[in-house]
Amino acid sequence: MARKVGQIIARGDRRWLIRVYLGRDHETKKRRYHNRTIHGSMRDAQAYLTRKLRERDLGRDLEGAKITLNEYLDRWLETAVKPRVREKTCQGYDGMLRRYIRPSLGETVLAAMRPMDVQTTYQRMIERGLSARTVRYTHAVLRSAIRQALQWRLLLDNPVDGVKIPQQARGEMRSFTVEQAQTFLKAALATPHGPVLAVALTTGMRPSEYLGLKWRDIDWAQQTVSVIRSLRRLNRRWCFCDTKRSRSRRPIKLKSWIVTLLRDLQMKASAQDLYPEPHDLVFRTPSGQPINADYLAKHFRSILDLAGVPRLRLYDLRHSAATIALAAGVSPKVVSEQLGHASTAFTLDTYAHVLPHMQDEAVARVEAMLFGARVLRTS
Repeated sequence: MARKVGQIIARGDRRWLIRVYLGRDHETKKRRYHNRTIHGSMRDAQAYLTRKLRERDLGRDLEGAKITLNEYLDRWLETAVKPRVREKTCQGYDGMLRRYIRPSLGETVLAAMRPMDVQTTYQRMIERGLSARTVRYTHAVLRSAIRQALQWRLLLDNPVDGVKIPQQARGEMRSFTVEQAQTFLKAALATPHGPVLAVALTTGMRPSEYLGLKWRDIDWAQQTVSVIRSLRRLNRRWCFCDTKRSRSRRPIKLKSWIVTLLRDLQMKASAQDLYPEPHDLVFRTPSGQPINADYLAKHFRSILDLAGVPRLRLYDLRHSAATIALAAGVSPKVVSEQLGHASTAFTLDTYAHVLPHMQDEAVARVEAMLFGARVLRTS
């Protein structure tokens, strides 16, 4: 007797179970079925069954039914990722997939992937002690790859739909207080790394941005610096890359004492001829090479210990710049532009812990205005 390829089974009043035979699993050889309960008329159930049978039959001719996930990911990285993202980002995607996805799912036929397979992969990552952030980032990369497969019509269904990922605990943001910043700057400026750390703390630039500054980026008359590139080390070589996003290309107003500090640094550099073209970098090692962020971070920690202030990450100088500016009453929009954030809303959300005092000040001003108005009416 021929096997039924599709069934409609009554399960109650206007309730139907649809079963579609999908063939046998390529590993276990067990029969696989698509099961779905439909609420409505018999005509609704029949229409759903007809549609699913058509999708199943089309799926037999999909290229995704002929290649493994490994083969597809190779093609996706080469043709869809590499041309549109920075080299470091592409390497990050490749590394995530190589460590966490390919070992468990790589040999699976692309069209045979199921949400449960992906969920099992994530659960194994959690059992290995990997953080929720790592699982979520891996999921984001795989989801992007699968979405492209759907657009290329290699798949009919999305195997990452319905997969549950762990919640990521929001880490506590750490930054200097005003007093700690003053103490740190005093200690830093007594070392050769004082100028670069002072620029980091007062501008809020990312390490890759201030380490990639060139002298021609500084407008001495306007006392501004333009962020137009980032410096990165990829495959053991230095390279200049685009900024993180388009809004990251921005001018930043410099403090007057920072301008003086940079002027002195330029005069010293010119006298010693440490910074010849074509690099023309503002900050260099004593041997004239670009500064590695890890190298700077090591000296940064030593200065923290010397100053007796809390140990922060080098990147936390960016958070300190934003926190101190907001605490001083600088508009969140201005701070957002200085940091090169995607939006002011992102800045407000990131530094919400600094803003309550701003609400207190606003309430006090409104109260003063209302009180003054009442006095005028009664006088």
